[in-house]
Amino acid sequence: MKNPFVFDFSNLRGDFFGGLTAGIVALPLALAFGAQTALGPMAGLYGAIAIAIVAALFGGTNTQVSGPTAPMTVVSSAIIANALMESGAETVQEALPLILATFFLAGLIEMLFGVIKLGRYIKYIPYPVVSGFMSGIGVIIIITQLFPALGYSASNDAELVASQMPHAEEVILEEIIREEEADGALKGVMDAAVIEETSRRFAEVSQEEIRTRAVRLAGRSASGTVGTLSSIDRPFSTPGGINWLNVFLALSTIAIIYGFKRITDIVPSSLVALIIMTLVAYFFMPGKVPVIGEVQEGLPPFYFDFFGQYFGSGMLLRILEFAFTLAALGAIDSLLTSVVADNITKTKHDPDQELIGQGLGNMAASFIGGLPGAGATMRTVINVKSGGKTRISGMIAGFFLLLVLLGLSGIVSYIPNGVLAGILITVGIGIIDYRGFRHLRAVPRGDAVVMILVLLLTVFVGLLEAVAIGMVLAAVLFMKKTADTVEAGATSTSFFEFSREKPWADEGDLLKRVGDRVFIKRLEGPLFFGFVSGFQAMMQKLPTVEVVIIRMGRVPYIDQSGLYAMEDAIMEMHSRGIAVVFTGMNEQVKDMMERINLIPGLVPYKHVFTTFAEARRWLGERLEEGNLSTVSDDQRNQTPVIGENISEI
Repeated sequence: MKNPFVFDFSNLRGDFFGGLTAGIVALPLALAFGAQTALGPMAGLYGAIAIAIVAALFGGTNTQVSGPTAPMTVVSSAIIANALMESGAETVQEALPLILATFFLAGLIEMLFGVIKLGRYIKYIPYPVVSGFMSGIGVIIIITQLFPALGYSASNDAELVASQMPHAEEVILEEIIREEEADGALKGVMDAAVIEETSRRFAEVSQEEIRTRAVRLAGRSASGTVGTLSSIDRPFSTPGGINWLNVFLALSTIAIIYGFKRITDIVPSSLVALIIMTLVAYFFMPGKVPVIGEVQEGLPPFYFDFFGQYFGSGMLLRILEFAFTLAALGAIDSLLTSVVADNITKTKHDPDQELIGQGLGNMAASFIGGLPGAGATMRTVINVKSGGKTRISGMIAGFFLLLVLLGLSGIVSYIPNGVLAGILITVGIGIIDYRGFRHLRAVPRGDAVVMILVLLLTVFVGLLEAVAIGMVLAAVLFMKKTADTVEAGATSTSFFEFSREKPWADEGDLLKRVGDRVFIKRLEGPLFFGFVSGFQAMMQKLPTVEVVIIRMGRVPYIDQSGLYAMEDAIMEMHSRGIAVVFTGMNEQVKDMMERINLIPGLVPYKHVFTTFAEARRWLGERLEEGNLSTVSDDQRNQTPVIGENISEI
């Protein structure tokens, strides 16, 4: 490991502007992610500060900008709900030690993933699993932001609160009985005296206490994906259930975010929307729409007491599942972004070191009450495009947010909830994998089933269950495909080695004739999800040539992951002016490429040959004309699409 406190100042100006721009982008998102959880918007800002600085300092991706992300926020919301239930707390503040203990444990587990070098294996998660999972996260965010966008609050729904009164009485009675059991009053026997004492205590509970509990229960009953969908009629059937001014703010925010991007991308559209709509609400709608309200100004508080309360206790095992889920998701989230950064910068990240940095960042965030996070795609890409090249840029993003916290935190209280809901809805829309859905009928049926199943499980069951079941199903399909190819006599291949290989018999003296202008890559065996992992390695080894001939005659099968990896590779070669030629592909492979328009969209039919002999003749004709490469300007300007739908994960 390199010394994290030794910095490269050779690109300080670029790092400053890259980090500053990324920090500006991160500000509205951090507040929105915080507002999505019960911890509030400032928790999002605290997390963005701590994770950005610490993960950049100790991580393994030079240009990574980290902070709260959509998937991590969804899991954090589930952790908060679980902590409220496990601790029996009535408020988030009472459950905060358990919540932060879970966040800290997740960071510790993620750091251990890096220490034991699990990072290098994350890349083998199949594309359909990642696609279904991320799309599910996007759907969850959109659904859970419907009520905030409409201005509906279940806690203010008198009819819903009234329906929860009997349940509130049951909960209070159960708490009294549990307290008496803990005091040893019951001892397993319910005699008349004990029953009388229990009845007396329950009778002393005021209607106001019962109603307060019913308000909380009403809020919880209409929260989350299932709760929102089961109560979706409430805003429309309740008098005053919809705040139309709030709806206007949410829709206007969405319109500005998408519309402003068409004008310029110099200023982040989400920040423009946040400022404009907050000013509109402040001057024209005072007191008429719900706002964030009072927030703590200045430095965040420090929390250390959860160590003594939970670590070493039985409660640790009860939060372990949630902590592991958060750690695993953080690892996937961060390393996907690292791959995107590699593709842009033509560098190679250290996956294990990155997990160590991200884990330490989440541990640091837990000490100040911040949300956990991961590497953020949009912020990282903007950092690179704005000049960021070293770890300093990620740290500058964090320090910028710290300055905002110290100087402008009072203004945050005036931000309308509807504006944050609009921002989050655009984030949810951006995460959904539209490319995967577009090709759903084109890709192998098994991949489509895995993607849809993981999406549904993510939305309606749980994140850990979705990934686990998706991985098991993908592994079963992989074993079946492998068995089929073994029976067919196929061997394995690596597309990502561009060393000069011994010519096949039918290639003859072709390479001598064309010299270094043509490269022949011979593929053998099926192209599965493991194929994706070598994309960046291939790009680094790509020789300077005019044409790459890819011999596909010994490739029996290609799946969705292989298709998208091939698509990205071809687009990268086109951007370098290299023409791509296919020879010998079977019907399954060609059909899959045609279904997603890789053929003829990227590789025209005139560059797809049934036999290598046909490709030789084509090369001969091109040599006589004196120009081998036939890449158009449009093809050169295409960019690789790895991570195109990750958006703000």
